[in-house]
Amino acid sequence: MLYQPTQDNIGFVRKVRRGLNGLGRSKKCCVCGKTFFRFSKYRGGWKAFSAYLHNQKWVGSDFDQFWCPFCRCHDRERHLLLFFGKLDYWKKMSGASILHFAPEKRLASRIEACRPARYVKGDLVPARGDVERLDVTDIPYAAAAFDWVFCNHVLEHVPDDAKALREIYRVLKPGGIAILQTPYASGLEKTLEDPAEIDTDEKRIEFYGQEDHVRLYGRDLFERIRGAGFTLQLKKHAECLPEIDASRFGVNREEPLFLCVKPQTDV
Repeated sequence: MLYQPTQDNIGFVRKVRRGLNGLGRSKKCCVCGKTFFRFSKYRGGWKAFSAYLHNQKWVGSDFDQFWCPFCRCHDRERHLLLFFGKLDYWKKMSGASILHFAPEKRLASRIEACRPARYVKGDLVPARGDVERLDVTDIPYAAAAFDWVFCNHVLEHVPDDAKALREIYRVLKPGGIAILQTPYASGLEKTLEDPAEIDTDEKRIEFYGQEDHVRLYGRDLFERIRGAGFTLQLKKHAECLPEIDASRFGVNREEPLFLCVKPQTDV
């Protein structure tokens, strides 16, 4: 799940286009602070995605405003930074114990700046030397080891997501918080996951949105999370970030923050 293509050695034409884009002021990246005319689209933008995903009201990344043309952060990374700033979470990460799956480079840097007491970055296929090989369905850490777990757009890739949720719950301390962002379809009552029928890259792109996704969550996603023991709060953009113009900052205003809290005492 490596989303940051290199910006080294880009071609002359692309450098010119980026330079012209940088003359604009209508868009702003909250990560690098640069302003420009437009964000870069993901795979041609929303118009390139299937009618099925449109009809089922897919909620997740903003494919029309995905990449920052300068620092190459993506929209869901920017959205978390905005949410965390508004909720004053950066202070709470100072001195905390944090587990971060598929760590986004710029989000990880911001977390490190908070000076957590322990910061474990993990991925099933690590792309950087400071990232451990970790399987979210078999986390090799003791129960109640972490104050925070970040799992940003990971669960849709995991075949046994129920086991992943149980493991995340297990390693969280009582009162700990998991951020469990994942795309879902607000128009779909029950999660779509049919490996027998949706068994090619083309079909997975059509019905799940990406070839390495294994399902399209429906509204039952919320009960799946609660079923693992979490108390779930959905922090909506309009309520939590009313002063943030989603289009200007390149985030999907329809995607809420999945704030999943482990109760102080197991019920």
